[in-house]
Amino acid sequence: MDTRGINVWCAGGKGTFSAEEIAYQVQKAELGKIVSHRQLILPQLSANGVALHKLKHLCGFRGQFGPIRAADLPEYLRTGTASDTLRSVSFSLRERAALIPLEVCLQIKPLLFFILFSLFLSGISTEVYSLHQALQRTTTATMSTLMAIFTGAIVTPLFLPWIPPRQFWVKGLMTGAAGAALWSTLVPSPPVDTAALALWSMGCSSYLAMNFTGSTVFTSLSGVEKEMRKGLIFQVGAATLAMVLWLASPFV
Repeated sequence: MDTRGINVWCAGGKGTFSAEEIAYQVQKAELGKIVSHRQLILPQLSANGVALHKLKHLCGFRGQFGPIRAADLPEYLRTGTASDTLRSVSFSLRERAALIPLEVCLQIKPLLFFILFSLFLSGISTEVYSLHQALQRTTTATMSTLMAIFTGAIVTPLFLPWIPPRQFWVKGLMTGAAGAALWSTLVPSPPVDTAALALWSMGCSSYLAMNFTGSTVFTSLSGVEKEMRKGLIFQVGAATLAMVLWLASPFV
């Protein structure tokens, strides 16, 4: 199955892991000529997108939902059934930590674009453009952004169960606010700059934390959509206000 790089659970919700797609792959591979049986074992987490009665009608194969993890297939094949243990979803500290390196690496390219954009934006002043000011303020903004990446993509997933709010974007907002407070204490800046950096850090941290909603089915698909609608309003608003304050600061 080609889910375009999307995990099984999200692919089921998006329609790229569906009865129609499975039937297409079965027919393309001419699976009926290769095996004598007519049974397909499907990932447990694809259940939200696969209608089993449609699958049999489309390709003649019966589908059955197996375990969540491929590593549990041997036990499933041996027993012929998926126990509650094999069907249970976990999101342990180790599993959350395994996602962190990828999330951090994905921020390298956006960070480079941010630095270039900040160099342009941060130099605008009463002198029209100041290179010295651009370098100084961009360094501060970049370090603040790194703090946001740390709080949103590392601290939040590691301490996920112990951060009170249920929605991920709020968890990221809280850790981002703590990170912004710590940063403003360590590196004092003009008040308007401090406010801009705080808003930017909270928005970035909130957005990065929200990415983890696609890594666990503890939040339902409809819950993720609802959370994103709320979270994006805050994140876009915070980023916009931060940019306005950042531009206005040299003139205040």
